[in-house]
Amino acid sequence: MGNMETENLICPVCFGECSLFDVVDFNKSCQEINGKYFHLSGVPIYYARCAACGFCFAPEFSTLSPEEFRAWIYNDEYILVDPGYVEARPRENAAGLLSLFPHLPPSVKHLDYGSGNGLLANLLRESNWNSVSYDPLLDKDVSVERLGKYDLITAIEVFEHVPDVQKLMSDLRLLLSPDGLVLFSTLLSDGNIHANQRLAWWYASPRNGHISLFSKKSLEILAKGQTPNARWNFTSFSEDAHAFYTSVPSWAKYIKRPDAAVT
Repeated sequence: MGNMETENLICPVCFGECSLFDVVDFNKSCQEINGKYFHLSGVPIYYARCAACGFCFAPEFSTLSPEEFRAWIYNDEYILVDPGYVEARPRENAAGLLSLFPHLPPSVKHLDYGSGNGLLANLLRESNWNSVSYDPLLDKDVSVERLGKYDLITAIEVFEHVPDVQKLMSDLRLLLSPDGLVLFSTLLSDGNIHANQRLAWWYASPRNGHISLFSKKSLEILAKGQTPNARWNFTSFSEDAHAFYTSVPSWAKYIKRPDAAVT
């Protein structure tokens, strides 16, 4: 870590040429928004930014194996930079989903992608949801191709942690049923990252594993896919809540915002 090649950087979203944008210490964490700062590690983490689509990312993380990723990020000290991930946030997210879909039909198959310890799916099953969980880092011996299709996929605070965004999109397209819905959350970088300014945004925190920072335009490009039959619609409900879909299923029509959809 910390030895970044500066030539031939290609945007993982739109595949245009991009350049290094800024560098931060590895221990920059999301706790800084709460006034808590960790000691400097001395390990520089470079972020690149695509001028065309606005995607900002840490290229070096794409070279790490899952084992190295866990060793650097998701080790025993991770709870210090994200104390809510074990229990508090899964419980909050479960309550939010139950409120959003109070009468979800039992026939709707739900997958929580990037699920961590699987608590969210466990809590939803207790409320009679047909839910399972899958985490690429933890379930490394599970083949995505054998997981089947799901009507609803949630990926809550997952996108910003992913070093290979095209692999993420490939997984989601394999897993989503033809008329299914992907609900995901990640903060948009629009208004938070600016050309010719330092990367001071609190969300750009490598110690938390926040290595992929999406603009709205970059998510729109991902939704379009690389082939016509891979095209999805895209909706943003807020600065951190979004959806991909081909057609909105009947059980979710009341949450659609047609004015925000990609055409």
